[in-house]
Amino acid sequence: MLLALACAFLAIAPACPLGAAEITPEQRKAIEAIIHDYLMQNPDVLIDALREAEAKANSDAEIKAAQVLRDRRHEVFDDPATPVGGNPQGDVTVVEFFDYRCPYCKQVHPAIQKLLDEDRKLRFVYKEFPVLGEQSDIAAHAALAARLQGKYEPFHNAMMAAKGQITEEAVYRIADSIGLDVDRLKRDMTDPEIDRALNANRSLAKALDLRGTPGFVIGDHIVPGAIDLDALKTMVADARKQ
Repeated sequence: MLLALACAFLAIAPACPLGAAEITPEQRKAIEAIIHDYLMQNPDVLIDALREAEAKANSDAEIKAAQVLRDRRHEVFDDPATPVGGNPQGDVTVVEFFDYRCPYCKQVHPAIQKLLDEDRKLRFVYKEFPVLGEQSDIAAHAALAARLQGKYEPFHNAMMAAKGQITEEAVYRIADSIGLDVDRLKRDMTDPEIDRALNANRSLAKALDLRGTPGFVIGDHIVPGAIDLDALKTMVADARKQ
């Protein structure tokens, strides 16, 4: 394609330098018409070019995210503002970025629970990552406030199991159902440290090229999207070998 377009350009302006400033409006229109006609007659060329561009962009993003994971491992795995479940001294850590209103997060939650029940050497890091609006943000604030009452995991599991819309009222109803002091919860939700923790999670997710939920970090691998129990087990086993 490039050869054909180059020949067409030389046929139009054989005596002109190739600088953009020397192209006349008439020449530009002629070149654009040739390119348009070529692509209309050969649409596969454009499709292939777009695929190659997308593949390169994805590859570049993966390389950048892998470097971020190497440089910011402490933030990913050991931020003291981030709740930890499973075995805190486990030999492998799974990190999940999630949103309580995300249906895919709810879908994968039973697999995570089963994995934690079966693998007593697994450490699990909960990265609150509210991306689906104001109600998600309220739920994430409530979860981190529940941690201050020592009930983060019961609240988290109840939220993930909840059916229907996650509204502010539903958040407080669920909090009450697991024995949280709701009045204290509401006060604690305004703690500036919770905002700091959520903003840090958002920044980290962006740097890791996690654009939605759920997203996982297992060993040296960044995994966007929901994964099933078998895939989780395989990735944990691979991380354990390393």
